[in-house]
Amino acid sequence: MSRATDPWLLLRGLTRESRHWGRFPRQLGEVFPGAAVICLDLPGNGKLNGMESPPSVEAMADWCHAEIARLAIAVPCRVLAMSLGAMVAVAWAQRHPGDVAAAVLINTSLRPFSPFYRRLRPGNYLRLLRLLIFPASDREIETSILRMTTRLQPDPAATIEEWRQWRHENPVSRHNALRQLLVAMRYRAPRERPLERLLLLASARDALVDGRCSLQLAAQWNADVIFHPAAGHDLPQDDAAWVLEQMRCRFEGSGAVP
Repeated sequence: MSRATDPWLLLRGLTRESRHWGRFPRQLGEVFPGAAVICLDLPGNGKLNGMESPPSVEAMADWCHAEIARLAIAVPCRVLAMSLGAMVAVAWAQRHPGDVAAAVLINTSLRPFSPFYRRLRPGNYLRLLRLLIFPASDREIETSILRMTTRLQPDPAATIEEWRQWRHENPVSRHNALRQLLVAMRYRAPRERPLERLLLLASARDALVDGRCSLQLAAQWNADVIFHPAAGHDLPQDDAAWVLEQMRCRFEGSGAVP
């Protein structure tokens, strides 16, 4: 059973780190006063970029289980996760059910419910391969990522510069980036819904993942799904206030949405 003061654990996607949440964690804490908000970097990303990324989504989930025990974070917690992070959240809830009381999954795509060409739109195949294989500057990489993942950025140049600086400070190796991509491609989610309190959020204009993946997942798991009409894949980046409002309505946050 999810309680108002249960912590929120935030998990990002492929090669992204905690700082890519921007102001969102602080805003989430204002909507859910009394609940701790903790951002976890997966091994290979962010401050953990010196580690090798785990070989499977299940291994990433086991790492999260061990990490919150190491940090003495109270369980059960609530998990907000997107993309690869959402796969980890599903595996985490399945493998360690006492850890996770509720989850919000953003723009995820899961085998065996959706075909590969919807889980990653074909228009991105060559672009991703170039980023993974051929040398490129930090700015070129982050410009490509912004174009693939956002739709509503008021100042794209400033966002790219911020992301470029983070990449310079905590670079993700090509080995780890490819490893994470392969892990995401191989993961198979359970056919049964992994936990009772579950909300799916998706973007109608996601250029990276087809929104039908979220619809199919909602049908398979008999879960609620809500679509943003204009945002891209990085929904919290494009419209944090909308995400917070959906979470407040579903999980009874008592603060005002910023």
